[in-house]
Amino acid sequence: MTSLKTNSLERYLTLTLSLFGISLPATLGLWAWSAGISVMVILLTEALLLVALFLLIKRLKTTILSAFDRANLHLDAIVQENYNQHAKPNFKHGKVADFHQQLIHLSQQLQAKKSNYDQHVFLVYQLIEQLDSPILVFNAKQQLSFANDAFYHLFGQHWQLFRHGSPTLLGLQKSKQGWQFEDAQKNRRWQIRQSEFIDAGQTYQLLVFIDIESALRENQLNAWQQIIRVLSHEIRNSLTPVSSLAESLSDRATSERDKTALGVITDRCEHLQDFVDRYSSLSKSINLNCQWLAVDALTLRLCELFEAVTIQCKVSVELIWADSVFIEQVLINLIKNAVQAGADKINLTFEKTNNRSIIKVIDNGHGFANLDNLFIPLYTTKEQGQGIGLNFCRNIVEQHQGEIELVNNANENSKDLNKGVTVTIKIPSPALS
Repeated sequence: MTSLKTNSLERYLTLTLSLFGISLPATLGLWAWSAGISVMVILLTEALLLVALFLLIKRLKTTILSAFDRANLHLDAIVQENYNQHAKPNFKHGKVADFHQQLIHLSQQLQAKKSNYDQHVFLVYQLIEQLDSPILVFNAKQQLSFANDAFYHLFGQHWQLFRHGSPTLLGLQKSKQGWQFEDAQKNRRWQIRQSEFIDAGQTYQLLVFIDIESALRENQLNAWQQIIRVLSHEIRNSLTPVSSLAESLSDRATSERDKTALGVITDRCEHLQDFVDRYSSLSKSINLNCQWLAVDALTLRLCELFEAVTIQCKVSVELIWADSVFIEQVLINLIKNAVQAGADKINLTFEKTNNRSIIKVIDNGHGFANLDNLFIPLYTTKEQGQGIGLNFCRNIVEQHQGEIELVNNANENSKDLNKGVTVTIKIPSPALS
């Protein structure tokens, strides 16, 4: 019997109250029988007493258990993280009221902690949104639940189009070495870092994509800028006195041979000064002023600048989002390069795909013998070249958050031209407001 009493509160109350409900009428009945009271009166009294005790015991048991039921409802709400739902206690004072008050205090504490946690998570997601590196978040079901705007640099589309998509849909796979792209070319460019975090009891995987090529180019550019600044400073300090001395001696020279020689020195000093000024632009920052540009007006200006070459324009988009001055200078440089490479026909196309404006410059020149060194400052295959044009073009395009690619047409089996080069520029195109 003792074991039954301790198994549960319900059994304990049932047994205890049942014993009380049986012993009390029995005791009263024996007392009444010994006092000589009629048996019929005793039985009737016992029946009424049993009914009253039954109702009283049932009410007492229900009231006691109801206090625990209400506490359970409150605890269930806490488990479901619903901290605003509170159970009303049966009693306003005493142990039951104190217990419910402690539950309410616990809910308030957990609500405050949850609010702080939610605020921290919100700030983390806001920080992720502001980062330039693509960041993807996958939930426990391996579904894409969040990504920042830099997702566009990886896939050319907004991440919302891939919400709840699997890593396989994005061309990602996980191996013992970690996360990788299925595309080998992307693996050469992007390095993937992985970490995990817990939010609302679920484990999420956070993938950070680091553009290795961009980082290497930035380091290379910084190195070149430093070299150029040092060389420019030293060369200018040397050129100024040499040029001044040559002009002074030329004024006092009596021999035509000496004057010619000094004139050559002066000319070469001016040429070298111009050379230094041009390369100094590599170390200057660029402030873009992007706006919607009419493509027809842009192509018209380009055709007027290069009347000696045939430029065929194919336009399927009316506007592009870019800095008019710099994007026009990029196209001028590319067309000039094509002309210097022997091209007499150039196809210029403008189109839009997946929220990107795509510009192609296709020529029929002799192409490039070495595509690997095209964007290296000071590298050039032209006799009078200075190795700055293509580097300038890539810098401008990347300042537009875009990409530039050069390929020889012979490698691409171009249907338009069977030789020469195709330059493809891709820049983001925001939605028209």
